[in-house]
Amino acid sequence: MTDTVAVLMGGWSPEREVSLVSGRACAEGLREGGHDVVEYDVKRDLRALVDFLRPAAGGGPDVVFNALHGRYGEDGCIQGVLEIMAIPYTHSGVLASAIAMDKPLARHVFASLGLRVADGRVIERRSLAAGDPMPRPYVVKPIDQGSSIGVHIVRDGDNLAAVEAAEAAFGERVLVEKFVPGRELTVAVMGDKPIAVTELRPRTRFYDYEAKYTDGITEHLVPAPVPTDVYEAAKQWALAAYQELGCNGLSRADFRWDDSKPGTSGLVILELNTQPGMTPLSLAPEQAKWAGISWSELMTWMVDHARRPA
Repeated sequence: MTDTVAVLMGGWSPEREVSLVSGRACAEGLREGGHDVVEYDVKRDLRALVDFLRPAAGGGPDVVFNALHGRYGEDGCIQGVLEIMAIPYTHSGVLASAIAMDKPLARHVFASLGLRVADGRVIERRSLAAGDPMPRPYVVKPIDQGSSIGVHIVRDGDNLAAVEAAEAAFGERVLVEKFVPGRELTVAVMGDKPIAVTELRPRTRFYDYEAKYTDGITEHLVPAPVPTDVYEAAKQWALAAYQELGCNGLSRADFRWDDSKPGTSGLVILELNTQPGMTPLSLAPEQAKWAGISWSELMTWMVDHARRPA
């Protein structure tokens, strides 16, 4: 049994509020599992974080439970600090976290495995002002954000200038991808085992930030009511992506499935989340619960499978 677990949460990314909800829920589950828990709201103060993790009086946490989301929390930055300090931490390491967070780079990895990705490319954000980079509908997304933040589906009649202005907060480059019609699927992976496939049916136009974190907006169907070959392929692809990136602990892979195409030919992998949400509405813990793993059991499993720096 771990003596002390430090739950890192908050941060300063656009996903700060989600991270706080995740962190508090995880801390509660860890306490239910018998762990001593300290919570820490991470600010942009590295010295304060280091002093918390390695206080001058000695002691400090035995394991860090990383409940940070977004940039600096799941892109390899905080992982690098923990590696240097040789403190065990949950979820994936520096390289896997950085690659998964960089959507264009992750696409290259998926494609190298033979996993289907949507047609797309990285463009300069300002080039949107010159007109559509591909036939509508298509998706515009920041290259390094999570929780569908900044994602826009550009359809006939939509104002492209408004999309370009909205993307300005996320940098000079954006990823544009052909929109894949059909159904939204997701698969959580625990270690070397994909748990299940969930179908998401949002009542909004797509599975955006609001649909992810507002109760009652999205219907979760687990196991997903899809053909067996599609179900198994989604699980296999999620595991293959997890293994190729060198992930650790819990992850979640997101897919679109065009059900107008035969067999698995309409399945497309969108991204892999090395630190999936852990809020009451989140998908990975929901799949774990469906598989008979309680909240406190899941938290303890994640701590027991923490990454241990050399």
